[in-house]
Amino acid sequence: MEGRWIEVADRVLVRRHSELDLSVGLVLGDGGCLVVDTRGDARQGAELAAEIRRVTRDPWTVVITHSHFDHSFGTGAFLDCPVWAHEACRTDLVANGPAARDTWARWYRERGQDDIADDLAGTEIALPDRLVTSGAEITAGGRRIVLAHFGPGHSGNDLVVHVPDADVVFAGDLVENGAPPDYEDADPLAWPNALDGLLALPGTSTATTVVPGHGDPVGRGFVLTQRAEIAAVADLCREVASGALDREHAVRLSPYPRETTLVALGRVS
Repeated sequence: MEGRWIEVADRVLVRRHSELDLSVGLVLGDGGCLVVDTRGDARQGAELAAEIRRVTRDPWTVVITHSHFDHSFGTGAFLDCPVWAHEACRTDLVANGPAARDTWARWYRERGQDDIADDLAGTEIALPDRLVTSGAEITAGGRRIVLAHFGPGHSGNDLVVHVPDADVVFAGDLVENGAPPDYEDADPLAWPNALDGLLALPGTSTATTVVPGHGDPVGRGFVLTQRAEIAAVADLCREVASGALDREHAVRLSPYPRETTLVALGRVS
């Protein structure tokens, strides 16, 4: 099985995968557990489910941080169980999931990864059935879990998962470690506000562990730094959209690589 577990707090585990540098979560309780994201296709979801069953036999609940394929297309392996997500996550999966599946299957095939392409192409997209608008509180094995949506950011349906008793926040792709943030489906102007909401979650502290959707877990200082970079990109987007700055000048001023910055600019102007 590809992947490794990291215990980031009391009975809070992160499974790290080399494929897309993905991080998914597992919160263990007494008689129940919470799975945060399910990987990118039916086979990957089944592998994750099998690895969780090596850790616990307790019934699970699933939370999807956002609708992008690498975080949500493995959900079918966990059914039947409650699957929580933002309401716009379900909408996006219905409207755009099949096209995303085709696009990413083609992307893998073009890179010679026919096995992943085949698995993805044959994956049935499972939909969340417990929908969140702005926030919700749930329990997993007696542990209180806070789900919060702070508006658009990396996507239009980002859901933050906070485990207060462990001081851990699963950020999905609102936070990215090891690569620049992905703006392909983002709202560059709103993203800083979403991070402000994450940073202001009641019960978080200077010692909070934040689990990005990709890359190793980070601390609050990392998130503050990335928030400042994302805010700088938002300012550049506004200046280009208003005509005060040309794109090439914005690219030179950006904290992120040229291609990342151009994608962000294209989302606004």
